[in-house]
Amino acid sequence: MMRTLAVANQKGGVGKTTTAVNLATALAATGKSVILIDFDPQGNASTGFGLARDRRSPSSYDLLFDAELAATAAQPTLVPGLAIVPATESLAGAEVELVGAPNATARLRTALSRLPAADFAFIDCPPSLSLLTLNALVAADGVLIPMQTEFYAMEGLSQLLKTVEQVRSRANPRLDIEGVVLTMHDRRNRLSDLVAADVRAALGTRVFQTMIPRNVRLSEAPSHGVPALLYDMRCPGSEAYMSLARELLGPAAKAA
Repeated sequence: MMRTLAVANQKGGVGKTTTAVNLATALAATGKSVILIDFDPQGNASTGFGLARDRRSPSSYDLLFDAELAATAAQPTLVPGLAIVPATESLAGAEVELVGAPNATARLRTALSRLPAADFAFIDCPPSLSLLTLNALVAADGVLIPMQTEFYAMEGLSQLLKTVEQVRSRANPRLDIEGVVLTMHDRRNRLSDLVAADVRAALGTRVFQTMIPRNVRLSEAPSHGVPALLYDMRCPGSEAYMSLARELLGPAAKAA
């Protein structure tokens, strides 16, 4: 069965799309089949795979509003085993169209059954607790939370956890916290270590051991239209995402 993970954090600039793109790529590199759903109207995940604007149809908007197009929305990427459902500007208007619509928060869950079979699906959510994010949470098995190791990043975490609990109790009882990924970690900065320690003290084993470092290559890769693992597979950021993929897959993957 496909495991669906929403990559979510209502705070922007925490490495959410970078994590979605590179973790999906890392899992595909292990032989898993993966679908990445770009569910952010900014379309940064689509840009990260070099998809021009005129190649983004069908799109994630169609997953919500056009059942016929939804079946063909996933298109292959330059990464073997990894497909993407791109985002267009139309997704920005979806918020208004969903208000008052039947099954407004469950449309993505229905659409997922029309996508090709895969081992994993990642939903790159917008940086807000919006109807789009709620659709992702209702459709997902788990939530993966990228969190920058800086003080302000901690402020929104409690609100997101409350939202996850509300979705679990009202609409999606199988929803779980897959884990918190500490991103943009700077070992030269004592505050980064303090924030990481505080998050681990609060959430324990729900925080991944792998931390994603600040890395220029991770920032450069999207401008070249490729994931960092293809841009520079030996940079610290790429190696960290490969480590995260193994951790996500569990003990058998770590042993391999």
